[in-house]
Amino acid sequence: MHKFIILIVGLLIVSCGKKLPVIAPNVITEKTLHDTDDPAIWINKNDTSKSIVFGTDKNTEGAIYAFNLNGKVVENKTIRGLKRPNNVDVAYGFQINDSTQVDVIAFTERERKQIRLFSVPDMKPLDKGGFKVFTDATLPETNLPMGIALYKSEKTNKLYAIVGRKTGPKKAYLYQYELTTDSVGVHANLVRKFGEFSGKKEIEAIAVNNKEGIV
Repeated sequence: MHKFIILIVGLLIVSCGKKLPVIAPNVITEKTLHDTDDPAIWINKNDTSKSIVFGTDKNTEGAIYAFNLNGKVVENKTIRGLKRPNNVDVAYGFQINDSTQVDVIAFTERERKQIRLFSVPDMKPLDKGGFKVFTDATLPETNLPMGIALYKSEKTNKLYAIVGRKTGPKKAYLYQYELTTDSVGVHANLVRKFGEFSGKKEIEAIAVNNKEGIV
């Protein structure tokens, strides 16, 4: 069954027994091929009307779909040929050399056991095909990435990817990778393992408050 990303979700709020009216969505995106999952919105600071909504199509033959603000698929900014992309996030002002900053999206690619990094809005890969994650995992499914959040430190301007997985140990469930650049290109270096895990289901949705540094 086709699923959709709804940009503004209709809500039915029940408060003190009183039902409020349903808020209808302003825009519904076009259909994807498989299982639409997680969205991220890149805001074009020069022209907000050209902002992009990215959404994962979570399937073995999956994609990161790009939608304009009318919900139409932007084909030349859609990334296809992915193996079960799961979550996507966006960050602004990633320093790729002394004089150049770019906005980026990062997403997990579960079946290839890696994360991906692309510049926005030109959609150029910055990762040479992907950064492997959870490479020290030894148990089944503990090396399959799911959730991701980008965190840019306001103190250092360093950019990090915080990644969750299908399952994992009770300690050090999340891995934090610093995204760095040099003359060779962009790298993802593991800098921290943290986070407790109950062992039930998985931790998929991850968010970071950049200002406070809270995951």
